[in-house]
Amino acid sequence: MISVEEALEKILSYFRELETEEKPILESLGQVLAQDIHSTIDVPPADNSAMDGYAVRAADTKGASATSPKVLDVIGEVAAGSLADQPVGPGKAVRIMTGAPVPPGADTVVPFEDTDETASSEEKRAFPFRVGIMKETPEDCNIRRAGEDVPRGARVLEKGTEIRPSHVGVLASLGYRTAPVMRRPRVAVLATGNELADISEPLKSGQLYNSNTYSISAQVIDCGAVPRALGIARDQVSDLTEKVRKGLDTDLLITSGGVSRGDYDMVKDVLVQQGEITFWTVRMKPGKPLAFGVFKTASGRRVPHLGLPGNPVSAMITFELFARPAIFKMMGKKNWSRPIVKGVLEDSLSNRDGRRVYARVYVERRDGKYIARLTGPQGSGILTSMAQANGLAIISEEVTQVRPGDQVPLMLLD
Repeated sequence: MISVEEALEKILSYFRELETEEKPILESLGQVLAQDIHSTIDVPPADNSAMDGYAVRAADTKGASATSPKVLDVIGEVAAGSLADQPVGPGKAVRIMTGAPVPPGADTVVPFEDTDETASSEEKRAFPFRVGIMKETPEDCNIRRAGEDVPRGARVLEKGTEIRPSHVGVLASLGYRTAPVMRRPRVAVLATGNELADISEPLKSGQLYNSNTYSISAQVIDCGAVPRALGIARDQVSDLTEKVRKGLDTDLLITSGGVSRGDYDMVKDVLVQQGEITFWTVRMKPGKPLAFGVFKTASGRRVPHLGLPGNPVSAMITFELFARPAIFKMMGKKNWSRPIVKGVLEDSLSNRDGRRVYARVYVERRDGKYIARLTGPQGSGILTSMAQANGLAIISEEVTQVRPGDQVPLMLLD
């Protein structure tokens, strides 16, 4: 058996960043930019008002107060998306809405609340009319200057940025319809075992529903990759080989089951026949029977294969620890590590066989500390224990017993 760290190092050594593609900006969410993004425009493109009010010359507001307002002639109005039809000269004002371009000649905007507009609103039926400015307003008040957010030519987003909703908004503000990003990996998912039935079929005696295909495919989607379900391979070399070959046009083949020591655990045998195997046991619990290797295609292409255990919890935890980092590396993501914090475990745990334990726990903050409790029995077939967990308590190989109140590392999943 090899350690978790050694297994991860061997797996990641097989993967490289995928090629670049152009994607519509809404479809690029979660992908990684393959090059820098520069602006070809100023944002905003012109000086515009940050308030509803009056565009004026600051000099015309000198000495203005509520008791001694400066009265100006209002010569027009400008709304967002339109332009003023005349400049602002001495003693003049233009009524302006938020986002509207500042008229030539104006150098400040006086908000409505600093004028007598409410008192004289009945007069504002036609231009010109008069407005009283009741507060002295210096230059550049309430004006957003052209290029204030992004000047033309500036680098706005760096290569390697993982696109979030705010980045989509920035791309749209610059007029980008598409973005150059690392391609999403295609991941084939294959379950193995005579005991499995698809969820579209009635269960027969001795069968159980194939949950692994769906939980693993969901994890693939959660990583930002694209799953392709290959169905169920029966415990026959011919069927398993046929199903495996259908998944060799992807970037990663994931199987579940068939990697233990049983008579019908054939994934390792097929891997040896069709490719090469790097390792097949890891010093961890759950997840000890984990295989990794490479399948070779007729064209000489090498497709990495990760053989997860068949038990549902084992499959999900080994995906989390090994498949997720591999997918992230292909996508160009640099930080795949989950947060790990120190917390108090409220339950006891035994570790008798020298493996690293990943126990399903529910973690919460209480009195400034992380507190974790087990989500129930820890059998590797109890999938509900995973559904109720938002973290994993990590018990190292050297620790044989954890008692209630002991501090342990907690990997936060959610």
